[in-house]
Amino acid sequence: MSDPKLRREIALRAAQLMYSRDEQEYFAAKRKAARQLVGDDRIRDLPSNREVREHILLLSQLLEGESRGRNLQTMRLHALRFMRLLARFRPKLIGSVLTGHIRKNSDIDLHVFSNSDAVVAEALENAGYECRTERKRVSKHGEERIFTHIHVDGKFPIELSVYAENKASFIFKSSITLKAIERATLPQLEEFLRAEYPEIDLEAELERLEMEEVSDGDDMADTIDATDHFRLLLAPLEGVKQNPKYHPEGDALFHSLQVFQLAYNLRPWDEEFVVAALLHDVGKGIDNKDHVNAGLEALEGYITERTKFLIAHHMEAHEYHDGTLGQRAKSRLASDENFEDLMLLSECDRNGRVRGAQVPTLEEALAILTQFEA
Repeated sequence: MSDPKLRREIALRAAQLMYSRDEQEYFAAKRKAARQLVGDDRIRDLPSNREVREHILLLSQLLEGESRGRNLQTMRLHALRFMRLLARFRPKLIGSVLTGHIRKNSDIDLHVFSNSDAVVAEALENAGYECRTERKRVSKHGEERIFTHIHVDGKFPIELSVYAENKASFIFKSSITLKAIERATLPQLEEFLRAEYPEIDLEAELERLEMEEVSDGDDMADTIDATDHFRLLLAPLEGVKQNPKYHPEGDALFHSLQVFQLAYNLRPWDEEFVVAALLHDVGKGIDNKDHVNAGLEALEGYITERTKFLIAHHMEAHEYHDGTLGQRAKSRLASDENFEDLMLLSECDRNGRVRGAQVPTLEEALAILTQFEA
């Protein structure tokens, strides 16, 4: 029987995996999400690619704000530059840059048509671009095919899918909608851009891009920063309902914001302690059965060792307080230099369960973390 709630949770988790680039393919992301949420990827009723893509779009809108629109315009202009460069291969723009469904680190996807991928690569190299060719072997319905892709790295990565010249008029179908994919030829893209951005001088913008140095700056080519990563993990907690016997206050995000506020009131100077308070339950949005380890895995590389210790042992601290923790574990915790901080976090965790408490919004909490960095 279909479980709509589980289906939505898998779609959201798969979207998070794809947004953060932990997974590149829809099917792999959905299976991994199912394993993380229920320990089994053999679920019959996995969400569709369309459902996952909708969640990816919502995440990108939430995390990227106004910069997303600016990046989309720039990516479309970059696509036009490369299509002009490769005009003899009858390029077509497809994918998120055309439809507007971009997210951080999205590729510019082009179809080009040539009986020799080496000739396409040579054209790029002659223009000063470094590229690499990838051949993927795919088996489907008992038939094996090889797909050729040429990757061009830069501020916005470009992926060229190379097809034989006789495929130039072929109608390719989307794996998401199962309908003909949206695509634009060079003249169609030029017309589209003039209609979509009437306020810009198209040729002047292209000239500016030609002169612009490729940098390792910000925008969408950057690795996702800590604040964005925390937001990505915390936002789903609003949909995580908790046992009212232990958490009468409501969802896991409301609880986390309460604990954060209590910790910040006590130690407004202690960034590692306050971060641990805000993030101690993020694993509940990934694997409610083992939220501590799930959270630590998701936070790997984004938190300090002290914050990691506080999150890793906050459940044991409750047992210590209740007198149910074994003697050996009690001795181990008590001997750690962060023991007092751990017990203080445990106190904040227990006290952060008040219905209707006044708490900051998620954005306000993240803004405080940004102030720490400043």
